[in-house]
Amino acid sequence: MTSAVATGSGREGRRRRPVPAWALGLAGLACLMAVAEAAPRAGLVKERFLPPFSAMVSALAGQAGTPVFWRALLETLRGWAIGLAVAMAAGVVLGILIGGVPFVRAALASTIEFLRPIPSVALIPLAVLLYGTEMRSTLLLVVYASFWQILVQVLYGVQDVDPIARETARSYRFGPLSQVRTVIWPTALPYVVTGFRLGAAVALILEITGELVIGSPGLGRQIAVAQGSGAVASMYALVIVVGLVGVVVNVLARATERRVLRWHPSIRREVVS
Repeated sequence: MTSAVATGSGREGRRRRPVPAWALGLAGLACLMAVAEAAPRAGLVKERFLPPFSAMVSALAGQAGTPVFWRALLETLRGWAIGLAVAMAAGVVLGILIGGVPFVRAALASTIEFLRPIPSVALIPLAVLLYGTEMRSTLLLVVYASFWQILVQVLYGVQDVDPIARETARSYRFGPLSQVRTVIWPTALPYVVTGFRLGAAVALILEITGELVIGSPGLGRQIAVAQGSGAVASMYALVIVVGLVGVVVNVLARATERRVLRWHPSIRREVVS
């Protein structure tokens, strides 16, 4: 009887074993590819607007064999990395300076709330006037969009510092840099990493948008060229590449978060679970 119960519970445990997340993710992608292949072949959409997925893959293989594609990919990655680095440096430094002085934070709060909702694409005419179709035009959009994501998170982090710890540091006559290093930075670091993760995704979106609209070098401009020349399959192939770049950026951002915050309770809970 006991062995029967034990056997039954063992089978139930095996039945309840969860499906790995990566397997579910692959299954979702497989379903999406199947729909993209079947919909045009079944006549649900016209192939000149949405070619079968196999045609996109074939066009992607053709693109991968050209130096133009790899040059465009490197231009996109370079613009994204430079823009994100500038935004990170400016957001962290200004966030700590503004958030560390209550008077300055109160004085600039309305200005930040006014500037932050302005969409970066509204700056395209200004960027074109200043830099034409050079990479700097898109860089301006990338820095502007990702800067606010990082700045706001750093402000939240500085505001979350324990007042008692701050007063204790002052009573021990810690200098400004020592206060930042020992009191503010450990509390603000999780917010900084969150800002980095949000800013990385926004920077990639604005990089592609800038290339697509302004015409600066990169994958976005190649998508516009393919669309203008009627190479629909190549256009979708480049869109797939942009999606893959976005997945890689997200994975790298998550890996950076796990490494930098491996001591944080939220990350430790994820590792344990």
